[in-house]
Amino acid sequence: MFLAALLELVPNSEEIINELSNLKNFLSGISKLEIKLFKIKRNDIAVNQLNIDLKEKKQHRTVNELRVSLNTFLDTYIFSKPAKVYANEVLDLLIKAESEVHNKIEEKIHLHELSSVDTLIDILGVTKCLDQVGVFEENYQIYSSTLPVGGGNITSAHGLIPIPSPASVKILEKFKMKVRPGPIEEELSTPTGIALLVNLKPIVESPNFILEKVVSSSGQKKFKRFINVFRILKGNKKEDTILNEIQSLSKYSEKVSAIETNVDDVSGEIIGDFIELMENDKILDIQIIQSITKKNRPSYIIRILCKPVYKFGIIEKLITNLGTLGVRYYTINRICVEREIQKMNIEIDQNNYSINYKISYYLDGNEKKIVNIKPEYDNLKELSRKTGHSIRNLLFLIQTKLQDKLNETL
Repeated sequence: MFLAALLELVPNSEEIINELSNLKNFLSGISKLEIKLFKIKRNDIAVNQLNIDLKEKKQHRTVNELRVSLNTFLDTYIFSKPAKVYANEVLDLLIKAESEVHNKIEEKIHLHELSSVDTLIDILGVTKCLDQVGVFEENYQIYSSTLPVGGGNITSAHGLIPIPSPASVKILEKFKMKVRPGPIEEELSTPTGIALLVNLKPIVESPNFILEKVVSSSGQKKFKRFINVFRILKGNKKEDTILNEIQSLSKYSEKVSAIETNVDDVSGEIIGDFIELMENDKILDIQIIQSITKKNRPSYIIRILCKPVYKFGIIEKLITNLGTLGVRYYTINRICVEREIQKMNIEIDQNNYSINYKISYYLDGNEKKIVNIKPEYDNLKELSRKTGHSIRNLLFLIQTKLQDKLNETL
């Protein structure tokens, strides 16, 4: 289904289908292989369907046979280097999953369903289409819905097995992919389809974007209460498009989580203690903003920025330490330029002191553009204690020296 949908995104689908039909020359035991792309209707909606007319004598193939055939095909036809890496990663993942399921080393396993030419058609066809669409370029991001895996049981070469299949489970476990059972008692996500998806490292969320094209496909099975349609939505995220036009800054774009909560029954001392706790945690920034809530209660808005992977741990600390009943969180884009900590010596009252200063900048081609340069606050505080001068006066003195130092380099 993945391949059938992708073929509508490329201008030369017939050429790709003809190349895939030549797979019979790369694997032994195949007497007939014909691939055709059709339009069918599901609930009166026109969708793509791929029909594979296959006759093969072999019931199973070795791991080495599959790898040699895959790479010979990749070398024979035009694939980019990242595309070749992707195709091999997908096949290796499937082989490793089967190896773990059967508790055998890869060279000793006898592949059944996986060894069919269907598997290589899916891997090579999807890889070719993704390569031509440009997915392996840096400015592409794949998003996915939570993966429906189906339910019930399915008959395999080893007998009756549960859905999702053991190989599917191994892959899903490794990549921590979000899944949901059902919505029907059938296999909806195969090991090959899952391997193709997880190796694209999708973000499981629904982003806002400008829709350019929707393509749909369906498998061979028809169900009474399930449409069995796979859709790909291709589009542009407006802010990313703007960022890519500013090449000097686009490489500094990153996703961070913003976490917010309101508190109106917590003392300043507790909030101060919480700030100290967070400063030693995995956060990027914390803000405390005074506000007025309903019933004219004085309150604070606590806003924290962190890497997305740490958000739930920080939310737990908000609830535990402040007793808040609700926490808002969302993912945002931010530009965060480079920064370096450097040292300089400075004379104050005929005594020499060493102080750290931060210089922030970004690279525009080969040019280093300075954004800001300033001494570190902790050093200023320590220097104030040692010299008896106020932090304000020290800041003025050191900032002047830093500006002179910067002018010498420009």
